[in-house]
Amino acid sequence: MKSPYEILRRPVLTEKSMAGQQRNVYSFVVAPEATKPDVKHAIEKAFNVKVDSVRTVTLKGKVKRQKNMVLDGKRKDVKKAYVTLKEGFRLDII
Repeated sequence: MKSPYEILRRPVLTEKSMAGQQRNVYSFVVAPEATKPDVKHAIEKAFNVKVDSVRTVTLKGKVKRQKNMVLDGKRKDVKKAYVTLKEGFRLDII
């Protein structure tokens, strides 16, 4: 099993994710091959909290264009995980 620091890449720090923290939902960019149990184990081990649920989404990378031409390739795909913690647990990400 990979270490938590290989699975968790970085937290998502946007206005929408900050509003989610009020509801005990935290957003992270995770490794593309990470599964929900991997993410749950990584969060619990790295931050010493209890996780209630994990939702994941894979965002497809945009195709690189210039005017009407498609340039060489596209941006990377990104996988995000939305982690809901159990009552009484909090993370101080900032």
